[in-house]
Amino acid sequence: MVKHQPLQVYERQLCLSCITGIYGCRWKRYQRSHDDTTKWELLWSLILLLTFCLLLVWFYFWWEAHNDYNEFNWFLYNRSGEWSDGTVPILATTAAGFTYIAFLMVLALCHIALGQQLNLHWLHKIGVTAALLTTIAGVISVSQTWGQEWDVIPISLQATGPFLHIGALAAVTALSWIVAGQVTRTEKTIFQLVVVLLYLSVLLGLYVVPLYITSPCIMDPTTLKPRPDVIGHQGAPMLAPENTMWSFQRALQMNVTGLETDVAISVDGVPFLMHDHTLWRTTDVEKVFPDRQLVETSFFNWTDLQQLNAGQWFLQNDPFWTVHTLSPHEKDLIANQKVCSLEQLLKLASFHNTTVVFRVRRPPPEHPCYHSWINDTLQAVQQSGTPQSLVMWTPDEHRAQVKRLAPGLIQTSLEKQSPESLHQYGINRLMLRYNQASMQEIRNFSESHINLILFTVNEPWLYSVLWCSGVSSVSSEAPHVLRKVPYPIWLMTPDEYCLMWVSADLISFAVVIGIFIFQKYRMSGMRGYNPEQIMLSATVRRSSRDINIMKEKLIFSEVSNGVGGAEELYADNDYEYYTNRGISH
Repeated sequence: MVKHQPLQVYERQLCLSCITGIYGCRWKRYQRSHDDTTKWELLWSLILLLTFCLLLVWFYFWWEAHNDYNEFNWFLYNRSGEWSDGTVPILATTAAGFTYIAFLMVLALCHIALGQQLNLHWLHKIGVTAALLTTIAGVISVSQTWGQEWDVIPISLQATGPFLHIGALAAVTALSWIVAGQVTRTEKTIFQLVVVLLYLSVLLGLYVVPLYITSPCIMDPTTLKPRPDVIGHQGAPMLAPENTMWSFQRALQMNVTGLETDVAISVDGVPFLMHDHTLWRTTDVEKVFPDRQLVETSFFNWTDLQQLNAGQWFLQNDPFWTVHTLSPHEKDLIANQKVCSLEQLLKLASFHNTTVVFRVRRPPPEHPCYHSWINDTLQAVQQSGTPQSLVMWTPDEHRAQVKRLAPGLIQTSLEKQSPESLHQYGINRLMLRYNQASMQEIRNFSESHINLILFTVNEPWLYSVLWCSGVSSVSSEAPHVLRKVPYPIWLMTPDEYCLMWVSADLISFAVVIGIFIFQKYRMSGMRGYNPEQIMLSATVRRSSRDINIMKEKLIFSEVSNGVGGAEELYADNDYEYYTNRGISH
């Protein structure tokens, strides 16, 4: 007589099914395999790892580039002619792509930890390829249009390096569980040796990385220099429309020590404040002068400029996402702002005894003030009645003549030069972008009594790094943010840092050794069991434990000559059994 006899009885493995199902669409037990991963799938695993690393750098770049989002949007405006926050789609796609790739990396590591064969589904392969190519295209595009911004990575590492090292060390230490499992599970000596050597190389590299980490914030706190002065770049453009009187007044409310702006010369010789080459972005010129909205700013006379509204665009575009924080009174003030002249700004600064620094844009050759622009600007300074000691003069043209006519002006350069060259031309202040001066150069300028001003500094971490470096002044679009930084974000002595990373290395080493020993003991214990015994042990569990039991395969076999049937197996374990008695010889 032929009877049904269960060969194996399994517990459901929902977690494993989800891992293999999401990663490779292997939802069923018979679809999974413990065989070695094919070379093709290993190649895709390497591509996945490469994509993850590239996206990690790309994500970190945009996270730290937050200091310069406005600069990036202005670059886009100059190329497209339309003002929009171009960082929003970039951040959204970067976050989504990084989350997706990181999730696949976690699933791949789970496969390795569980001894499952890697088999990335073809839809995921398309997604990984799209993420890789999109990121590469983004890197190339940024390099061509905004290449100087890559400097933010090494600069930011001065603030984040010590802590990123601890995080990386923790991650690699945690990976020792998977590495130890792979080494103890395999029987190939060469494979074991390669994996161990590769892992130890990475681990030892992380142990000695702090020897090469440099940060100005690792210093003796007693040598910390005074808090850098903050200059309001275009006033406080995050709280009010740039280069307007209300913007400068808001900056003064934030206790800035200086005001910075950009100056253009009108067709009738009046210096006024304007950053762009056209009036389209920051005024309502398309309504007042629709046929002149793309005309160069210098070709408007002062009377025409006074007819324009310079505040409504701020309320409509909300360039810094801050309009919702303004009171109704502030919105009314903003809505009525006009184009500001240099003389008006100088009078405001003189009243508050505040320094003013401005860049003057020379008019085009066909402009009537092309040859007299220096005299026109100097005349506006003198007419304002502002003390010359409050005005930082930046144009290099006819500097000797300006020094003779107005010897009290603070001579300032916008071009990077050696301290000796600056002293030779009687220049005692230097204004540079924050990525143009290294820590050593900052010290050299300070020792040479050159007052260094770095722009544009909006983030507290960057302000802290420059403070620890010894910078005396920074120019910022966010004086309301830097006002809340009374002390560097973090500061530690070299001895404290040494103690921190040595302790982290020792803890990591002890954990790794412990994990390898435990995995060795665990795997050796598992080899002491017979697979059939393990499978049989699953059948003796009582239903009172609420364990869902699945019969995955039944085999038909002939029972004869005293060989026990299924009822014997089940009777011994208090299980009910079934049989098909309709089949007999």
